[in-house]
Amino acid sequence: MQIGEVIRKYRLDKNITQEEMAGRLGVTAPAVNKWENSKSMPDISLLTPIARLLGISVDTLLSFESELTTTEINQLIMDMNDKLNRQSYDEVFQWAKSIIEKYPNCEQLIWQIAAVLDARYMFWGIEDTNKYQGFIRSWYERALSSTEERVRNSAADSLFSFYIRKEQYEKAEEYLQYFSIQNPERKRKQAVIYEKTDRTEEAYKTYEELLFSGYQSLSMVFQNLYILNMQEHNKKKAHLMLKKQRELTKIFDMGKYHEISGELDLVTAEKNVEQTLRLAQQMLECVDTLQDFRFSLLYEHMKFKDTDSKFIEELRMNLMKCFRDEDIFEYMGDNKEWKNFLTYECNTND
Repeated sequence: MQIGEVIRKYRLDKNITQEEMAGRLGVTAPAVNKWENSKSMPDISLLTPIARLLGISVDTLLSFESELTTTEINQLIMDMNDKLNRQSYDEVFQWAKSIIEKYPNCEQLIWQIAAVLDARYMFWGIEDTNKYQGFIRSWYERALSSTEERVRNSAADSLFSFYIRKEQYEKAEEYLQYFSIQNPERKRKQAVIYEKTDRTEEAYKTYEELLFSGYQSLSMVFQNLYILNMQEHNKKKAHLMLKKQRELTKIFDMGKYHEISGELDLVTAEKNVEQTLRLAQQMLECVDTLQDFRFSLLYEHMKFKDTDSKFIEELRMNLMKCFRDEDIFEYMGDNKEWKNFLTYECNTND
């Protein structure tokens, strides 16, 4: 916003007429009208009295604290991209500097301008590194002070990449602190640092941990989507979610038990006698594959606890206890094969 726009906005907010404002400041009403229409600027000696009259700071009066809307920011970035297609890099860079000087507290805009110029700098192979890169880095650093976490993270991400390109890995690592410890992106970036600094084993282990935790997160999402679709009586999509979950299990080498066990809820909900019998038998047969992921090349640098045979046996017994639950499996009651299955497994466990 121009200073005239600021004066008009806050004057109207205060319900003060141009004549009243002029009278209090000792100027004419036409003078106030010219300020508001950007035809002239108030004398510097009047800035403090104007700010006091409008109940704002001088910084706000001078637009140093003016906020741009997302639409306005996007329009400025579009204008800059258009200029980059028609003008020299230096011309657009100087224009960008003037925009940042105009909106020095709009960190979102500052970061986006820096990111666009940085990308064009790399793509075009611009020379004179010190002339441009110093400004771009300083703009990224200014965006780190944003009150918005999203902007801070974006700025930290840009600075991380900035120093990785320059092979200043120790400096790049400093910006990981801006990401939550729970954020997988922080861990991935740490793995990049390990890789670049010849800590290969640590890099492998970190990447593998990301794979393992990534599977768990995605599997949980598919499971929740399955439940949601079942609640909405969308059987077709519920089946699709289970299918995708099984495919995911195969991709991540989670083992046969994890691959088939997710289907139990569906076959019981559908009271599918044949599929229930098949699945129950398969689950018991492959209980010992529960931790087969330990042998996958995907996780060869990770350390897992050895499978506890007692735990496996307890799981098998708990499964049988579940299968004998007449409330859940009442629809299987008259099936001869089901009864034989329960009797056989009971005798085997005994």
